[in-house]
Amino acid sequence: MSPSIAGPRTAHLSRLGQQLLPILYQHRLVATSQLHRLLTPHTKRPVYLLRHLGHLRTMGLVESTDRLTDRMGRCEQLWYITALGCEIVEAAGEVTTRAYRMSPKAAASQLQEHTLAVVDTGISFTEWAGRLGDECGPLDWEPELAHRVREGDSRLGDDAFLVPDAVLRYTRTTGERRQLLTFFLEIDRSTMQVARLGQKLDTYARYASYIPQPPGRRRPLSTREAWRERYPVFPRLLIILSGASERVLRRRTEDLRALASASPRITEETGSVWASPRPNSLTGMALPLLS
Repeated sequence: MSPSIAGPRTAHLSRLGQQLLPILYQHRLVATSQLHRLLTPHTKRPVYLLRHLGHLRTMGLVESTDRLTDRMGRCEQLWYITALGCEIVEAAGEVTTRAYRMSPKAAASQLQEHTLAVVDTGISFTEWAGRLGDECGPLDWEPELAHRVREGDSRLGDDAFLVPDAVLRYTRTTGERRQLLTFFLEIDRSTMQVARLGQKLDTYARYASYIPQPPGRRRPLSTREAWRERYPVFPRLLIILSGASERVLRRRTEDLRALASASPRITEETGSVWASPRPNSLTGMALPLLS
């Protein structure tokens, strides 16, 4: 079932409108075709969807911008929620409140393709879940959740926080058995140097054993790792490589696997690193950190 935010402030919205707002709030920027796959896949064209998006825009709840021309030369509308729309979603209290606000400038920037790639990855999980009878809905992945890996203010940026492209939750059903799987997703569109991506893998391994230490103390008060406050087991790290030919993707996969295998911290935490091809020119690489 698709999410909605029914309540006093949304009584004047259609059912589809109530579903659209939290999706746009959480995922920041979503293409028309992506919303069509998520909410109205049973229709051949998104005519009904566009009608409701237009109504939300008239109400001042959403806005759109044009997608920068992609490699295929296609142009498409990208949708994002306005400040007023954010207020309505946050008042409903059914999604994690985020400080981030999409601006017209950011929506039209070079960040488009990475944001859309993260959404595409999440949609792939929802579509597979539908085929297999599993559970993974439009709000079951959250982009850019920060995880502290250092204390104090002495370290900045990547040294202080681990920020996955998304954290995704997937419920697998096998007979009477249900299994909750959690993934850290990293989406690489072949634009980042492999060495930089390898450094981020090391940060994931550091987070797996990170124990918070109160300021001014030489020893932590607890031996409990920080991740245990957020997850029942440490999430698997899934790296999606795209944006290049299959030959290039396989080469990048092998380079990244070599970097991971050469890192004492990563091999100590994971015990194994494996890589496997995925359809549609995607390659997946998983590091089963403590899982």
